[in-house]
Amino acid sequence: MRRLLAAFAALILAAPAFAVPPTALQAEDVSTLLKPPAQGTRVIALWALDCAYCEANLDALATFRASHPGIELVIVATDPVSQAAALEARLKTAKLDSLPTRAYADATPDRINFLLDPSWGGETPRTLVIRADGTRDAASGLLDAARIDRLIR
Repeated sequence: MRRLLAAFAALILAAPAFAVPPTALQAEDVSTLLKPPAQGTRVIALWALDCAYCEANLDALATFRASHPGIELVIVATDPVSQAAALEARLKTAKLDSLPTRAYADATPDRINFLLDPSWGGETPRTLVIRADGTRDAASGLLDAARIDRLIR
């Protein structure tokens, strides 16, 4: 019986996390995404397939979130949702495929950029922070743990 339980536990631990495919993000969805959470902090990590630093940025944010309860991390690809397979593959390789992911599904991606952050020029990676009290901050570029901590506070 112990061997059976040990084998079952090993199987569960070896199984991959449930992958979450990207869902469409349209202009009318942005206001819901930007709504302050009831408690804690929502971090929106904007990235793109052609971004050299995005994977490292997503990894840093996911690592930070794992040790900080109350942080909701949402990944948003600025690539079209029609590239879902490529987005999923990239996130799976980075072991980030279990996080909620959105991808642009609007004919005018610049409109979504503006709705997300009017001061954003479209560069990636971009990180938006929305706190329960309604305050917001944003940063462009690669983040490390210390910069994430300053941004979230």
